[in-house]
Amino acid sequence: MEIMKRVAIAAGVILLLMVAGGVRPGWAQEEDEYEGPMSNMHFVVLRDSNGKPIKNAAVVLHPVNHKGKQALGGLELKTDDEGRTGIEGIPYGLLRVQVLAPGFQTFGEDYEIKQPETQVTVRLKPPTKQYSTYGVQEKEKKPDDKSPADKAPAEQKPQ
Repeated sequence: MEIMKRVAIAAGVILLLMVAGGVRPGWAQEEDEYEGPMSNMHFVVLRDSNGKPIKNAAVVLHPVNHKGKQALGGLELKTDDEGRTGIEGIPYGLLRVQVLAPGFQTFGEDYEIKQPETQVTVRLKPPTKQYSTYGVQEKEKKPDDKSPADKAPAEQKPQ
């Protein structure tokens, strides 16, 4: 019984240390150990149709490992009124960038970070028409076709 108490206390201490900051997601976990070159990244998010900035777009950054697989963790930035956002101290290597904004197609691309300053301009497009293989497709109406609501009610004879 005494052993079980000691194991429970040890597990509680370990959990407390992990929650207190011993475990961090993504590249933040290796941040203290990483001594290689880093880049300052600057993003501009614009409408593809007219080049105007998109404010409050989410720019999501995910590190990508050497096998091309997205690593755990990530970081989300928001654009300002001029469609700009940025971050300092991104380690060199492959970085997956996703940009999301309501009313626009989601953008996603991988970038090889290998310069002290990196500028990324993203032009978001409006959503395209979506097609479905499910459900019934409406047939095209001909000019002489009338829907039931358009037809005049039939006269009823009293009985």
